[in-house]
Amino acid sequence: MRFFYTESEDNVSKYFGTDGFRGEANVVLTADHAFRIGTFLGWYYSRNPERGKSADYRARIVIGKDTRRSSYMFESALAAGITAGGADAYLLHVTTTPSVAYVARTGGFDCGVMISASHNAYQDNGIKLINGSGEKMEAKVIDDIEAYLDGLYAPAGSTAPWTVPYVCGEQIGRVVDHSAGRNSYIGYIISLANCSFRGMRVGLDCANGSSWQMAKNIFDTLGAETFVINNRPDGLNVNENCGSTHIEGLQALVKEQKLDVGFAFDGDADRCLAVDENGKLVNGDEIVYVCAKYMQKTGQLGDTKVVTTVMSNFGMYKALDALGIGYEKTAVGDKYVYENMAANHHLIGGEQSGHIIFKKHATTGDGLITAIKVMECLLEQKTTLSELTKDITMYPQVLKNVIVTDKDKTLAHEAVEQSVSEAQAMLGATGRVLLRKSGTEPLLRVMAEASTREAAEAAVDHMIDAMRSQGLLIRIK
Repeated sequence: MRFFYTESEDNVSKYFGTDGFRGEANVVLTADHAFRIGTFLGWYYSRNPERGKSADYRARIVIGKDTRRSSYMFESALAAGITAGGADAYLLHVTTTPSVAYVARTGGFDCGVMISASHNAYQDNGIKLINGSGEKMEAKVIDDIEAYLDGLYAPAGSTAPWTVPYVCGEQIGRVVDHSAGRNSYIGYIISLANCSFRGMRVGLDCANGSSWQMAKNIFDTLGAETFVINNRPDGLNVNENCGSTHIEGLQALVKEQKLDVGFAFDGDADRCLAVDENGKLVNGDEIVYVCAKYMQKTGQLGDTKVVTTVMSNFGMYKALDALGIGYEKTAVGDKYVYENMAANHHLIGGEQSGHIIFKKHATTGDGLITAIKVMECLLEQKTTLSELTKDITMYPQVLKNVIVTDKDKTLAHEAVEQSVSEAQAMLGATGRVLLRKSGTEPLLRVMAEASTREAAEAAVDHMIDAMRSQGLLIRIK
C-alpha cells in the first residue's frame, strides 16, 4: 500500500491546481492573467466554432468575489476580458463560491467564475472556474486556458498557436449587475431549513469574508438568536485569526455567551466547521458522521455510501463501521469528492477541513448548507451536538506543511520514500502516514495519524528529517 501521492495521481493542473488559479495577487496571479482568462472564456463560450453555436450567440458568464481588496481589481479585469471576448459578464459582487455554482446552474449561464483564495490570507487571491451545471470546470477547458496563457493554444483545425481575437461593434459584451442572483441563492438556502430555529442561540464566525452579511440574515430569518463575530471586512482582514482556520475565537464566544452551537466559515464560505455547546471543535469528518447517521436514521441515506478523502480520520471510519455505513475514499479536494458522488449516486461526502457536499442540494461544498443541515440534526432529534458526537473518537493527527526545493523531486527521492515506509512501520496497524503535494499551495503536506499524538509527531518528524538530511527541505511553514 502506498501512503503518498504524486502529481499524476492528484492530476494537478499547472496553474489551476485542484481548486483554482491561486497565489499572491499581482505576483503569482496578476490582473493580466484575469483579463486573458476572461477574454478566453468570453470567446470560448460565444465564438468558438468547436461548440457549435450560431455566429451571433452571446454567452453569459456570472462572476462572484470575496472581500479581499484585490478581488475588485480581478473582477474588473475579468469582466473586461469577458466582454472583449464577446460575452456578457453578470456581477454578483461579494458572495460565496457555492452561490456562484448555484446561480450558474439555475440561471442558464454558460459558466461561472469565483474570485477568492478561500482560507488563504488577504495577500493571496484566486480564480475558480465553474461550468454551466454548477460543477468544477472540466479538465479540457482548464487545459485549453492554460495552453492559451502559455501561448500554446491551438483550436481544432489549427496547426499553430492561436491568439484569441477581440470582438468589435455590437459583438462587444455587456457588464450586468446581477445582485438578484445572490438574493435568489439566499432564498434557496432558507428554503432548505425544514423547521424554525427559534429558541436556538447560535454563534457565527464569518471570517471577514463572503458570508459576512449573508449568514446572519439567513439565521435571523429562520428565527435563531445570532451572535456574530468577524463580520467587519476591510479588504485586508479576511481569515485573519478568524474563521474555520482559527476556531479559537468562536470557541470562546460559544462558552462566554453559553450558546447552543457555533459555526465558522472560511473566506469564500464553501467550508464550515462547528463548535458544540461546550466549546469543543467539531471538524468536517465529525459533521459528515453526524449528518450521515441522521440520514441513515431517517431513511434518506438508503444503500449509498459516504465519500471521504485520504485525509479523513481513522476514527471516522471506525464510527461509520459501527453504524454499518459504507464509504469511499478519494484524493484530497471537494472536486474529487463530488466526482465520486456524481458517478456513484452517493448523497453525502466531504473533507475534514469542512468542505461538505449534500448532493441533493448542491454541486460543491457549501458552508451555509452544512450549517443548516447540522441545525436540522439538532432540532429534529432534540439533542445537543456533544451528544451527537459522543460515539466518534478522532485519532490524534499531526500535519506539517513543508516548503522544499522541488516537490516532485522530493516525492520521488529514494531516501524520502524509505522514510515514509519507516514511519509507517513505526506506527504499525494503529496508524498511518501520508505525504502529498498541496493542490492549492506551493508545498508538501506531511501527515501522520496514531493512537497517541507523540507517536504521530515522531512519524512526521522522521519524514521531515529525511528531507532535511538530503538537502531538500527549505523550511517548515
